[in-house]
Amino acid sequence: MVHGKNMTELHTSLLSMRKMIAEVNQAYDPSLIVIDAIEAFVDGGPMTGEKRTANIIYAGTDRVAVDAVGVAILKELGSKKDIMQKPVFEQQQIARAIEIGLGIKGPGDIELVTDDIASEERAEKIMKLLGS
Repeated sequence: MVHGKNMTELHTSLLSMRKMIAEVNQAYDPSLIVIDAIEAFVDGGPMTGEKRTANIIYAGTDRVAVDAVGVAILKELGSKKDIMQKPVFEQQQIARAIEIGLGIKGPGDIELVTDDIASEERAEKIMKLLGS
């Protein structure tokens, strides 16, 4: 998706990396996004850093919704300061994705569907974090 010479710019531009990640998503339109969040990096990543166990696998058809749920899960796990101190929909990557029309506009557009009581309770916590 990204030409090799541009990968350096993407990964070294700390101020705009998250915005650029959203912009790269304009090049394709996925039908389904599946996230394995059994373990998640709460700091560092994508190869090394502090991991915590989330024990969640989720899927969706809207990139913004899937990313927002991911940030809410990171908040639930106790992630790094810039994730914890900023509301989900004010995170740079999510705000930019909304600005360029990649998906939903806010937490009211998200529905979490589960199939058991324990998952429903977890979904309720995540929904609360989506609004904060």
